[in-house]
Amino acid sequence: MPNMNPSPRLVPQAGPSVWTGAALNPADWMVPIGAEAVAELEAALIALAGRAPAGPGDAALPRLAPVLREAAERLEHGRGFVLLRGLDLERIGGPETEAALLVLGVHLGTALPQDREGALVGRLAGPGAVVDAPVRFHADPADAVALLCLRQPAVGGQVTLVSAPALHNALLRADRAALASLHAGLPHRNGGGEALRLPVFSTSSGSFVGRYDRDAMWEEALEPAQQAALAALDAAAAVPGQALSLALHAGDILLLNPHLVWKQVVTGEAPAADEASRELLRLWLSTPGSRALPESFGAVFGTTAAGAPRGGVAASHGLVGG
Repeated sequence: MPNMNPSPRLVPQAGPSVWTGAALNPADWMVPIGAEAVAELEAALIALAGRAPAGPGDAALPRLAPVLREAAERLEHGRGFVLLRGLDLERIGGPETEAALLVLGVHLGTALPQDREGALVGRLAGPGAVVDAPVRFHADPADAVALLCLRQPAVGGQVTLVSAPALHNALLRADRAALASLHAGLPHRNGGGEALRLPVFSTSSGSFVGRYDRDAMWEEALEPAQQAALAALDAAAAVPGQALSLALHAGDILLLNPHLVWKQVVTGEAPAADEASRELLRLWLSTPGSRALPESFGAVFGTTAAGAPRGGVAASHGLVGG
């Protein structure tokens, strides 16, 4: 299949989305939310009476909604991630926790299906959860991802984030040939036996876009130069101080833009029988303020226009991985 992306101009990325973990402190990414947040969520859930919210007007959050709007701005035009801390899970538990996450999500965008059955909330590293989380940094097929920490073991388990544009700049300095390969596109499976060429780094309508989904790549079709480029990318992400590892607390809500920030979820060692295991709820969102994507990304997102509803499993057109 011919490459659908023009020859890239390898120029440095700039702005707040270019960061290293070593240069950040908690004030750069943490936003505290108070007891009123839980009270508002409780009131919204009572008003919904078991219904899923169709829009923000269905789930009024007078104090929390402005916080979420600011978070959405940070996801798209800031560092690309925010941690909301302070949600009291003692007051919202069980099935209501998933409902509360959907209420929060409707103020950010539209929830996307995460499996062929259309489930909107995924579970990671808990009973019935997906246990084979990617060991590499990874970008989900969404414009925003929300992770709500339900339980956290005393030892082990972490979420590590890395700035995709910062990795782009690191390779621009250290290995321009590798960076050019990652811009040119690498073979991904489409479920039909054919390879799609999707770039890891690209620019669309002037906006940077990064996407790294090694599980969807057609490993057998990778050329030696492409394998070397991926090895260089992994090595750049592993440089001490490049990434940021977060120890989530129960009630933390991590929001990130996977076009700018890639995540790695590590569950750690299995806890003892009398200890809590890690458990996260995950929401994928299509956001109204999203950036345009390269045309080739239509194979993953269904459509690539800025602000368009897109992403999730249903729109993946059979693409393996994601």
